[in-house]
Amino acid sequence: MNVLLTGAGGYIGARLLPQLLDKGHHVYCVVRSKERFHTPESERGKVTVLEHDFLEADPLPLPKDLDAAYFLIHSMTTQKGDFHELEAKAAENYVKSLENTSCKQQIYLGGLLSSEELSKHLQSRKNVEEILKKSSIPTTILRAGIIIGSGSASFEILRDLVEKLPVMVAPKWVKNRCQPIAIRDVLFYLTEILGKSEAYGKTFDIGGPDRLTYKEMLEEFAKVRGLRRTIFTVPVLTPRLSSYWLYYVTATNYQLAKNLVDSLKNEVVCHEHSIDQLLPREKLGYKEAIQRAFEKIEQFEVISSWKDAMGQSELSPHLENYIRIPEHGCLKDQQVVPFTGPDEGVIHRFFTIGGKKGWYVMNWAWKLRGLLDKMVGGVGLRRGRTHPDKLQVGEALDFWRVLHADPKKGRLLLYAEMRLPGEAWLEFKISKLGEKKALVQTASFRPSGLLGRLYWYSLLPFHLVIFRRMARHIAGE
Repeated sequence: MNVLLTGAGGYIGARLLPQLLDKGHHVYCVVRSKERFHTPESERGKVTVLEHDFLEADPLPLPKDLDAAYFLIHSMTTQKGDFHELEAKAAENYVKSLENTSCKQQIYLGGLLSSEELSKHLQSRKNVEEILKKSSIPTTILRAGIIIGSGSASFEILRDLVEKLPVMVAPKWVKNRCQPIAIRDVLFYLTEILGKSEAYGKTFDIGGPDRLTYKEMLEEFAKVRGLRRTIFTVPVLTPRLSSYWLYYVTATNYQLAKNLVDSLKNEVVCHEHSIDQLLPREKLGYKEAIQRAFEKIEQFEVISSWKDAMGQSELSPHLENYIRIPEHGCLKDQQVVPFTGPDEGVIHRFFTIGGKKGWYVMNWAWKLRGLLDKMVGGVGLRRGRTHPDKLQVGEALDFWRVLHADPKKGRLLLYAEMRLPGEAWLEFKISKLGEKKALVQTASFRPSGLLGRLYWYSLLPFHLVIFRRMARHIAGE
């Protein structure tokens, strides 16, 4: 089958793509930036990459012979505009593009809906469902609640809360019930529902075998990790305070924390079970899903992570706009350190920087900068890195975004996503210095007005120490 996959670079899309390819489908992947979409060389004949932003008014020219399409676009983590309006606009433009094809089925992964007053997040999911249903193409809707898998937002937030807080003072919503489902089971339903005529025009609730309160989920997570945790519930923690609580303790941005807290007032459990008759399956329980997620983490097999999505960033998805560092109007700290050892050792050291390993020099200062960034609404250091020694374009790396990563040529370029009165880049590269080799480490800052210049010069004494020592450590000198 010829299958359209929107959101192909997102958490679900990146995991769904290899499964569709394994089943022999040709997949048209729609991404906002080709530069940060990576297709295995062995699969390139089966994948066609289309660059498009469905928030743009112009329809995307699509191949006429499409058989099916997945709509996996959401904007809940966006820091730009109202996500409710953005999701509706994307769905409307997607439908306009798709209706010019021979597509026989479109599949949407939405959220479990309760009978109570819906949160803004769940109301937006329902609104998207209605937009898709109005099209002439039969729609299959899968509704899921919390998805548990390595790199998922829900999993990482639970992990942060459990591993960082021995005692939790939690709001009353932790007593609400949900029905978490393993990412493995979500992908099973997404792939197996494809082409099933019995599913055309139908809506299915999908969930795991366990119905748990959020408190029970936290407690079970702690048991799996071998930790003892105490959770107190209080009735006075407002949604705003709850949002700040999630924001400061976990790696999430404030917008996502706010939307998640708003959604937690709803119980998210399955109200119908017809999927079990159409696609019988023994699903993973909550405990097994956590264990499986940690197995993937320990084996460095995290295929995708929510924090790497560009919705987490204020950057344009076209990263090439930032790769050329301005020559004029920039303040720079450049360290050139000759070295005599093999290039590979130096490249390995700057490609493994950040995350748990830290920044080699004065890690306490980097942590303090991350904390201060969190306090003023930034991302802080908690995003870490997805893989301990590999980096790909577009990934998050602590409070940086990877713009260029070429270990063969020995160049890494990062763009700062912490709160700054200006723009900042950090570059590492191997260069020739006469007859010798040298590591060239360049920190560039384009200040925004007087405040930006004051910021740079006030930190200059720290930069002189940190950047010089960091470069020497990376060079192995």
